[in-house]
Amino acid sequence: MIMDKTLHHDRGTGRVPGTGLNRRKALQLFAVAGVVGTVFYLTFGRDKQIKAVHHSLPMMGTIVNMTVCGPDEEQCRKAIGACITRMETLSAMLSTYVPDSAISRLNRDGILLDAPAELLEVLALSTELSELTGGAFDPTIMVLLAHYRDVKTTGKLPAESKINEILKLVDYRHIVVENQSTIRYTREGTKATLDGIAKGYIVDQGIEVLRAKGFENAFVEAGGDLMTLGKRQDGKPWRIGIRNPRSDDLKKMDTIELSDRAIATSGDYMQYFTEDKKTHHIINPHTGFSPIDTASSSILAPTVAWADGLATATMVLGPEESLKLIETLPECEGYFIDKHMKKYQTKGFFS
Repeated sequence: MIMDKTLHHDRGTGRVPGTGLNRRKALQLFAVAGVVGTVFYLTFGRDKQIKAVHHSLPMMGTIVNMTVCGPDEEQCRKAIGACITRMETLSAMLSTYVPDSAISRLNRDGILLDAPAELLEVLALSTELSELTGGAFDPTIMVLLAHYRDVKTTGKLPAESKINEILKLVDYRHIVVENQSTIRYTREGTKATLDGIAKGYIVDQGIEVLRAKGFENAFVEAGGDLMTLGKRQDGKPWRIGIRNPRSDDLKKMDTIELSDRAIATSGDYMQYFTEDKKTHHIINPHTGFSPIDTASSSILAPTVAWADGLATATMVLGPEESLKLIETLPECEGYFIDKHMKKYQTKGFFS
């Protein structure tokens, strides 16, 4: 049942075995939340000529939810199929959970010849975000993250000396592109994860498939990274709920209405390594420890990749620095909640 026609937005982690990226599970259509398999169903709005086809399936370590609105049910289904094909292809290319993916081969060998154009594009976006945020966003955090994940098994936080040793491998400038198609690491042992941007990029590419097929009203979401096109089948904007990072009560969510815009949220409350949530899956690339100020960060942006990357980076920067940054970026807005549940927002986030 869809409650109040609100889409629940909180990015978590739950990884579906055998799928790709694993970071933040969130923003699920209530009608399909918790679905393990693949579901197709059809609903009708007030305008009987406009149909909304909903589809959910496991992909990228989470549940992907999509809705496509149009006058022809079969064409909606075909567009969804094409969207899924494109997204699955990219997931297989960009996921570190796929052993023979392009990024996995780069991490294994330290060099990748004839790199796919999509990987080059994602790394270019990553570099742009890294430079913009002063290194708060950094894809080379992978070795450090892997070390922190051992905390779940051992129950022991990594020693500061070990963190300092690993930090020598963490610097986005260790990734270089040569001859427009070769990627290599300049520091032996460096590895990259695209979890902070790839999911958003993949959603963007799925949306482009729908646009190319002429669909102007749609919704595609993967683990809290989402894009809205146009309106719902009833002609109203898509309504998004942003979870309180310290409450599971969905009635306490803040809500916004979106059309033709992306949103992504990062938080400390789903994938954490210690029960006090002080150590979690977002790590400050400069210090090697989780940021201490922010509980959640939500970003509105023109693309999901941009929203995805900025949500991660602003968790590291903290609310006040994040406000300063986002207010300089055209078509971007931010909403931040600190550890004491104090809220910060740019002027246009809820307007």
